Amino acid sequence: MNDRIRAREVRLVDPDGNQLGIKLLPEALSIARQMDLDLVEVAPLASPPVCRIMDYGKFKFDEAQRAKESRRKASNVGIKEMKYRPKIGQGDFDTKPRQVARFLGEGHKVKVTIMFRGREVFHPELGKKILDRIAEQVDGTAKVESEPRLDGRNMVMVLAPDKRARQSQAARVAPGDEHGAPGAASAANGETPAPGGAGQDGGAHGAPDESDTTKEG
Repeated sequence: MNDRIRAREVRLVDPDGNQLGIKLLPEALSIARQMDLDLVEVAPLASPPVCRIMDYGKFKFDEAQRAKESRRKASNVGIKEMKYRPKIGQGDFDTKPRQVARFLGEGHKVKVTIMFRGREVFHPELGKKILDRIAEQVDGTAKVESEPRLDGRNMVMVLAPDKRARQSQAARVAPGDEHGAPGAASAANGETPAPGGAGQDGGAHGAPDESDTTKEG
């Protein structure tokens, strides 16, 4: 950096990434100082070496912040475990896959464990059936990283977030699908909205039919 650069001439790049051509080192240093910035050798093995004009202190600070953020994300993402029994009730089964989906949505891997007790271990097909149902429910947002396998008295499967599948799924959702135009839900169900904003039972609450009106006098 700056006076520590030993090359006679350098290929100079300005702060915006524009090529300024090959310059003698004193000229390159002069240009950097006029900008009140540093001259930093970024490709020392090139011929001639490539030097960029930059705020080196800010560059190091930004680099440290990126590394810190990367470490923070890495520490927050881990492996969660969800345990099932072969004879799990329907209520629990409906609840747990939602928790699995939430963990996957947060970027975690999920280890799904079927715990066998007693003679249940002689019926691994029961555990395999449950794991297949779970994999089917999260299909499109997750992938099976480790196929179901017996581990002692347990059967284990590992799921991992499938970023490509989620991005593809999001791309297929057109803008405005969630908040369609008024009447869209009725049209989708085969119902035709009544004109003038009347409800489905508009005939019952609309104006009376003249043919049903009794005239007096």
